[in-house]
Amino acid sequence: MAYVINDDCVACGSCIDECPVEAISEGDIYVIDPDICTDCGSCADVCPTEAIHPE
Repeated sequence: MAYVINDDCVACGSCIDECPVEAISEGDIYVIDPDICTDCGSCADVCPTEAIHPE
């Protein structure tokens, strides 16, 4: 089960450096590629707006 990023994302970049498999793409709202995500939760742990949740 991959993680997803909701509209609360402020594109701060905190999650990108935490992803061990580089599954997160930058944009106005960041996006996690579900085919690459390993469900480790590292991104959710560092998200200041709590915008990242399991799908």
